Amino acid sequence: MNNNNITNCTENDIPIILKMYEQARELMAIKNQVIWPDFPTSMIQNEITEKQLWCLKIENEMACIWTTAFNDPIIWGEKDKDPSVYIHKIATEAKFRGNNFVKILVDWTKNYAAKNKKQFIRLDTVGLNHGLINHYEKQGFKFLGASKLLSTDGLPDHYKKGKVCFFEIKL
Repeated sequence: MNNNNITNCTENDIPIILKMYEQARELMAIKNQVIWPDFPTSMIQNEITEKQLWCLKIENEMACIWTTAFNDPIIWGEKDKDPSVYIHKIATEAKFRGNNFVKILVDWTKNYAAKNKKQFIRLDTVGLNHGLINHYEKQGFKFLGASKLLSTDGLPDHYKKGKVCFFEIKL
């Protein structure tokens, strides 16, 4: 699989994006993890317009989606001053789970970060999901610890429900 399978999502993808987020919420519930809220369609449309919502396609089917940002001050505070790519809301279509798309996503993000002159790839997750922590570490992320955010104003509601785990790859 190569980076040619990764493209920005379009408005036409919104129904499958919503389905993938619902599948992710269902999996989070089964695993007794902090569950994402319903993300408003307007937020998804904005991410598409801003070219922040990406998809990995396999044989023209969306297999994995995620968003990127170059700033994340509410979550990362002072560290947001570092030139970084932030990854959010990774979701995999249920029938494609188990294919280690995070490795593909990390490889793609390293190139994307270099093109955009960024020195870090960062992501966060809410709740102490040790399986996910181990998975991200195996993909090259350094686990920086977990803490409750001082402010969650402007963030989706699940950030109020637990400690946030912080991860980064220094390029």
